[in-house]
Amino acid sequence: MFALTLAILALIFSAIPALLFLANLRLYRPAPNASDSEPIYVSLLIPARNEESTIVEAVEAALASRGITLEVIVLDDHSEDRTAELVRQLAQRDPRVRLEQAPPLPAGWCGKQHACFVLARSARYPLLAFIDADVRLAPDALARLATFLKSSNADLVSGFPHQRTGSFFEALLIPLIHFVLLGFLPFARMRASTHPAYAAGCGQLFLTKRDVYDAVGGHAMIRSTLHDGIKLPRLYRTHSRKTDLCDATDLASCRMYQGAIQTWKGLAKNATEGLAAPGIIVPMTLLLLTGQVLPFALLTISSSLPWNAFLLTILVVFLVYLPRLLGVVRFRQSLIGALLHPVGIVVLLAIQWYALGKKLLGRPSSWRGRAYRPESV
Repeated sequence: MFALTLAILALIFSAIPALLFLANLRLYRPAPNASDSEPIYVSLLIPARNEESTIVEAVEAALASRGITLEVIVLDDHSEDRTAELVRQLAQRDPRVRLEQAPPLPAGWCGKQHACFVLARSARYPLLAFIDADVRLAPDALARLATFLKSSNADLVSGFPHQRTGSFFEALLIPLIHFVLLGFLPFARMRASTHPAYAAGCGQLFLTKRDVYDAVGGHAMIRSTLHDGIKLPRLYRTHSRKTDLCDATDLASCRMYQGAIQTWKGLAKNATEGLAAPGIIVPMTLLLLTGQVLPFALLTISSSLPWNAFLLTILVVFLVYLPRLLGVVRFRQSLIGALLHPVGIVVLLAIQWYALGKKLLGRPSSWRGRAYRPESV
């Protein structure tokens, strides 16, 4: 009887994200093709700190954009490598490229948010696109994203680029971003409401109307955060502005982190503003362990399970794998990472609790050579 009860709980907690993932998959569509009906003017803004290995490819990919009038502004944020020199060389070859130097980082600011705010003030065009230096845009990406901004009647749009993974640890964890997004955010409610609870985005790729960005205060209003992917859309929604998401798999690509250590640190740096928030981490841990890990624990004792509990567990395992395998096809994710899904969930939760522990102990998070106290994270 106890095993059957566990299987029923696992069924409930696995069915919720699986069914929501399926429903959201129909709503999380690629950006529409751009039309030639009116000109599109975009300022592409790239904060860069020690990005000599990535910045040239990022800028050159952007310069290949079609269907728009474009300026590319790179802010060198006190880099200690050849970032500024490389951008300066690009600017000499193409007048659409401009290099700006970041002023000293003010107290209480996260480096990226300060860089984005400074970049926005330097922009000339009515649409602002923010990307990270490791993002590679497709030639039609900005035109299609601008079309999506207009067709969705939103003031800020975002999307998750194709996440390239080059190591086992990356393949295990990075695809979980789509699982959490589509498995726990109701897209229909998100689009029908401007409530901040439905805020979501990807800090790797944002497009916004400049006048609205200025009206809500832009990155200055989220100056201390390391998690602009959530905080920027939430800012817009607190001002009753609409935000939306599209599937950016074919618009851009990005290798977010490289290797196990960088992946762990990168996911931990802003975890306390997401799954590791004190009010969320306990229920999410119970939900994920019960729905995504418990079924596999039950399978290890399958020989001692009653027949009804065993059959129910098989159904639950199917529900667990369904969204992950769909993600492999739709978002070009790692099959190994999907098959090891329960392991990935355990590691992801370990990172969340690690991040919360660091915050409670008052230890700073460090990123790009800067340390941020937990109270400012």
